Amino acid sequence: MHETRFPAMGSALTHHRLAVALKALVISITVLALYFQDFSIIFAGALVTESTFHILAIPFLFVFLLYRKRKMVNATLLTPEGSKNFFQKYCSLIVGTTLSAVAILTYWYGSYSFMPLEFHMATLPFLTAGLILILFNPQTLKHLFFPIAFLIFLTPPPSELLFGVGSALANLSAGASNGLTNLLGVQATLSADNAGPIITILRPDSTLIPFNVGVACSGIYSLIGFAIFAIFIAYLTAGKFRNKLFIFVIGIPFMLLLNIIRITVILLIGYNYGEALALEIFHSMGATVLMFIGTLILLGINEKIIKKPAPLARCSVCTPMPNGLSVPFCNACGKLFKYPKIKLSRLDIAKIMGIFIAVIMLLSIQAPTFALTQGPAELLYQAPQGIQVSDQNGVLPELEGYTLHYSYRDVAYERVSGNDAAIVYTYHPDDDSKNTIWVAMQIGTSLMTQHRWETCLINFPLSQGDPAKVTQFALHDVQLYDNPPMTGRFFVFQYNNAIQSQAVLYWYQTAVFNINGTSQSKSVMISLITYMDNVVTFDDIENQHISIAKAINSYWQPLKSWSSVTLVISQNGFVLSLGVVVILVLFVLYVIFLDGKEKRSLLTFYRKLSVQDQLLIKALSNACMSSSTDVVTAEFQKLSTLPVTEPYVIQKLNEAKANGLIVESIKNLHDTPVLVWKIQLPKATTFFQKLYHR
Repeated sequence: MHETRFPAMGSALTHHRLAVALKALVISITVLALYFQDFSIIFAGALVTESTFHILAIPFLFVFLLYRKRKMVNATLLTPEGSKNFFQKYCSLIVGTTLSAVAILTYWYGSYSFMPLEFHMATLPFLTAGLILILFNPQTLKHLFFPIAFLIFLTPPPSELLFGVGSALANLSAGASNGLTNLLGVQATLSADNAGPIITILRPDSTLIPFNVGVACSGIYSLIGFAIFAIFIAYLTAGKFRNKLFIFVIGIPFMLLLNIIRITVILLIGYNYGEALALEIFHSMGATVLMFIGTLILLGINEKIIKKPAPLARCSVCTPMPNGLSVPFCNACGKLFKYPKIKLSRLDIAKIMGIFIAVIMLLSIQAPTFALTQGPAELLYQAPQGIQVSDQNGVLPELEGYTLHYSYRDVAYERVSGNDAAIVYTYHPDDDSKNTIWVAMQIGTSLMTQHRWETCLINFPLSQGDPAKVTQFALHDVQLYDNPPMTGRFFVFQYNNAIQSQAVLYWYQTAVFNINGTSQSKSVMISLITYMDNVVTFDDIENQHISIAKAINSYWQPLKSWSSVTLVISQNGFVLSLGVVVILVLFVLYVIFLDGKEKRSLLTFYRKLSVQDQLLIKALSNACMSSSTDVVTAEFQKLSTLPVTEPYVIQKLNEAKANGLIVESIKNLHDTPVLVWKIQLPKATTFFQKLYHR
């Protein structure tokens, strides 16, 4: 490989660190600024909801993955010199820009939908990847692919998954624990109700203690967190892919076994020491503890059972490292001595300025994840026993033709769901021919404590192998408020064996409440419920619900309206995003075509080379990805009838590089960068050349 002298390391290193730090800072600030609202909702929910507690570990795992990749990233920071064609030269910038545009347009489209948080978090890896392409290059993105993809785990798991998988695990864990408890001499019986399987144990004093094995103690929460850690550990496991797959696959049944043991231990404690101590142990041995224990054991399995690959052989040329190096790598093994140092170019400065201008513009028209409103000032107050409802007057608007009444506070549901308040009101019509409309309000710290109607009534029973509790007649989204946009979901159903059907219109929003003199933001779910004798007429009920919902939203005083630009982009976000995706695909295909055309032109040049020069390409092909200079020399000597020396091979390699037949490439060897040679001819050509020279 050619001898490239590096500049004075002091100044070069200073410029390099400044350039890398500034680019990384730009990406970090951009992501944090655009996703700040979403991160606030997600991490606030993770602090209070066991199902999303694992999200708190994702940032730390992400930073560790970046640290592991630091050498590979440093080795690939320089953009390789390519074709002078405009589209090929600026391919990374164009692809990064269009990918970022797709992410932003999809983000805005999600803000106009019923599930904004899910849409927003799905775009996070794509925007991050686009920014890396803009400020760095495809090689940097290649080595950061897994850490960026890992960010998808910041998305809270959907309730359908929690109920579906959680119910199946609850049945499995309950059955196994019940059988194991009986084997240990404790009389236990297994039954079931709507809340899930129940294990009832008979104590020595002939008292019965029932333990409900619901979704919360099914192991689903610990399993989700553990699965993320298992993926993380599997990725870090050195060696072949089957080793990584083994680590992940073995972890899932092992985690189920741990949960069965946990439930069995709790049953035995209840049998010997009573229900109070058993429940205390249950809460102290929750999903977090179980996930932590399982991760430690998995790390032990990885360390003791998985066969580690042999360490890299010591290179006799560069070990110990010679002094006064004039080359950045070892010709013998390809080991890098000095990483390429980058400086901020005018184009880099223009990119950074463009990103900051775009972020400022986006933030100036960005809307809240959920519609932000001003809640009733004196509805809630903080007491030693928790959030209390102080005054029911003035919470909802008085509507013409209706009489508003406060019905009750559902304290039992608050305990089960984890909400701060669950309050029910009624709108009684003055006209007896109209239906009474019930208004259920759920107020909590996190959106994660508020489940969808169709999930509870349909998905949850089906996940347990039972029929759905209701028959569904209608389920669709409706626009409740124009600016700020607010989307609700209209659900019409009938309970099995019931005479009446129900129509429910519900939506989510964020409201600011004055609690003990301080403003606190709360997640609110409002449901309008009507009981109907005739399901055929639910269109009128839907219109009635929409009018009341709009009145409530106007009464709660929206605090931030959307600009006309934001509304237009959000309403047409899907079409715009799809259009940019088409442009992106067409551009990538065109660049691939140009690359193929360029490689085919190299084939013509290759055929004009001498036999000895063609043997060099054949030697590179035989060396495959271990094509350091010494390996290429050895392969070249096998093919050539003339004596071959390493200086001669280096000279020929540099000539081939100058002609574009080969390029220097960075190989990842256990997260250590190694410089190798890579053939630029079409792959089919190198294959047939192997056959030809046999």
